[in-house]
Amino acid sequence: MSATLSTAATNPTAIERRFIALRQQGRCALMPFLMAGDADLATTRATLLALQQAGADLIELGIPYSDPLADGPVIQAAASRALAAGTTPGAVLTMLASLAGELLIPVVLFTYSNPLLNRGMENFCRDAAAAGAAGLVVPDLPLEEAEKLSAIATAAGLDLILLVAPTTPAARMARIHGASRGFTYLVSVTGVTGVRTNLESRVEPLVQQLKHQGSTPIAVGFGISGPAQARQVRDWGADGAIVGSALVKVMAQAHEAGESVAAAAGRFCTELRSALDS
Repeated sequence: MSATLSTAATNPTAIERRFIALRQQGRCALMPFLMAGDADLATTRATLLALQQAGADLIELGIPYSDPLADGPVIQAAASRALAAGTTPGAVLTMLASLAGELLIPVVLFTYSNPLLNRGMENFCRDAAAAGAAGLVVPDLPLEEAEKLSAIATAAGLDLILLVAPTTPAARMARIHGASRGFTYLVSVTGVTGVRTNLESRVEPLVQQLKHQGSTPIAVGFGISGPAQARQVRDWGADGAIVGSALVKVMAQAHEAGESVAAAAGRFCTELRSALDS
């Protein structure tokens, strides 16, 4: 866990407060990802509450998009199912707003540049914050374009979280880490999202490198397949573990089997939480 995260930040955001609390407890954040609207928004709503109950510290909520450049086949399929069900960004925000007073952990929205530009950066950030979102991840947004959006997001009360990859040059990685708000999203693999048998060994030194470049927490995602890999990320010194494709797959299998998707997601989240706390 990062030892340099300040607990004396002026007016810390919801995401910053969560990481501060976790650092004080010596715990690694668990951040599951799910695709909004897969199989429908009622399922998403129930699953968000189940994940909170099962020990998630933050949740990354994907807004379905037809051309998801960073998503592997599992999450692409989930986005396709959500779009086929008629899920729109506006409907996602309405669903999220309906959880006010029930969903008490920070929600980070995952979307792409085109939907954001289509709605308007100011409008999207304002509406997302009003719906209860705490942060925003836009994987196809280059660093050079992030400054404008970051200012807009900050003004609306959102943290704009930026991504770095194992192939990001060191100097650029330092710039991204310095510009990211809430936490820095360290992609653990070269390529798109998806379950991997093994995490790339070069990620561990990158965690340490980033920790020496600033106090912003570091969460590792893309490729974490289950409890053992989540624990590995924790042992590398990361402040958080993001689990996406593996959870989305569990949810899809439960739906196909006619089982409760929320319950299946909750059970998997409980396993991840136990691994991170062991």
